[in-house]
Amino acid sequence: MRKICFALLIVLSAQLSRAQDINKIITAGYVDHLIKTLSSDDMQGRGLYTPGIDKAATFIEQQFKAIGLQPLKGETGYRQTFYKDSTDKRPLFNVAGMIPGKSRANEIVVFSGHYDHLGIVKGDLQDSIANGADDDASGITAVIALAKYYKALNNNERTLVFIAFTAEEIGGFGSKYFSKKLDPEQVTAMFNIEMIGKESKFGKNTAFITGYDKSDFGKILQKNLAGTEFTFHPDPYPQQNLFYRSDNATLAALGVPAHTISTDQIDKDEFYHTVKDEYSTLDTLNILYTIKAIAKSAISIVKGTDTPSRIPKLVDSHE
Repeated sequence: MRKICFALLIVLSAQLSRAQDINKIITAGYVDHLIKTLSSDDMQGRGLYTPGIDKAATFIEQQFKAIGLQPLKGETGYRQTFYKDSTDKRPLFNVAGMIPGKSRANEIVVFSGHYDHLGIVKGDLQDSIANGADDDASGITAVIALAKYYKALNNNERTLVFIAFTAEEIGGFGSKYFSKKLDPEQVTAMFNIEMIGKESKFGKNTAFITGYDKSDFGKILQKNLAGTEFTFHPDPYPQQNLFYRSDNATLAALGVPAHTISTDQIDKDEFYHTVKDEYSTLDTLNILYTIKAIAKSAISIVKGTDTPSRIPKLVDSHE
């Protein structure tokens, strides 16, 4: 009996230690600083080909460097530069870093969001900056915070890639380019994070996962949250076709269990794609709690003890 009690005490102590660690690493102040900076007027709405989006990219690079991420293989820095097409000579760039895996380094787990938005828009005399605080500065805040957390834990058996995509708003060109630069068979899972700045329709401490029934990704995440207050739900907006409208779609089409995590009530979000999507409209505690839930729920995939089932391919990876 004493041995059983002692073993339980060790398990409980370990769980408490992890909880304390995450609360020290991902703090409310840290998250607030990230989201406030990324959604500030100084970033000019992070429109493509503008000084504002370049400032945002530089800020993300600075965060990745401070955390200690490595550039992706084949890259000399954090910017992954490409062009929209052969006739457009203006560069676009994803911002990406990685934490190499240990025993399963050839298996990749991706954490992503998009950092571009609409930039300066016409039609409002009082405010013309579409700040994109929820869409998707909240997701990029999560990506940076998760990078900081997993770098501090230093227990990832799989390689972790943290990427801020560009050009999502005009057709997902950043994620399409990224998908061509790696072997999709090596990607174990993709956590795409999009709009977590407000309470979901399921209430506090909840989020939904697009394409929930296409793999057992969501079930694994929920299993890892057993005993916590947070729950993941299937996408409640199937008519919106959200699974195919974000940066997860490209890798999902190649068979990767690539899903988007969100809390947005898209059916009644009056701030979506307007100048009203500002920091002042956000529930920053919702962002904090969702980030921590993702961090905890992904841990078995990160460590290599869980592998989500693949999604049926829609296209051949060589196309």
